[in-house]
Amino acid sequence: MASPFAERRWGSTSSPLRGPMTALAKTSVGSWVVRRSAGVDRRVLHASKGRFTVLGPIGAPTLLLTTTGAKSGLSRTSPLLYAREGDDIFVVGSNFGQERHPAWTANLLANPACTVNTAGVEVDAVATLLDGTERERIYRLFESDVTDVYSVYRDRTDREIRVFRLSAS
Repeated sequence: MASPFAERRWGSTSSPLRGPMTALAKTSVGSWVVRRSAGVDRRVLHASKGRFTVLGPIGAPTLLLTTTGAKSGLSRTSPLLYAREGDDIFVVGSNFGQERHPAWTANLLANPACTVNTAGVEVDAVATLLDGTERERIYRLFESDVTDVYSVYRDRTDREIRVFRLSAS
């Protein structure tokens, strides 16, 4: 049976841009640029039905996660990198190594029901916060399979970075 989450990547992990773009993302300035481009990326992903993303040339697996605001109750959509394992998708609340957790993680803690859009296909999902060895294993998966910039993000903060499993509901 095929995964409920569609798979389509723009670009390639062997792109000559991957090394320089990853090196830039590891810097404070680079993290700021990527963080500031999230709104643009959200619009590009929506307009292209998930076919294109700002991070596309480096083959980064990107999704749109829609959560319900913990305080506002409004829908909130965030472009995020993800890792896949079996039928599940995983997301990391690194917030570029900043001291605060990203808002979308608080939204999932308050209401784990969410929508995941990969390659223009929306799937209702349920989020589960990981802890212990499972959280560490998936974080290492991000470092090795998505981008090693997650090692830098972890070193920038003293908080435990949240990791979630997204399962189709």
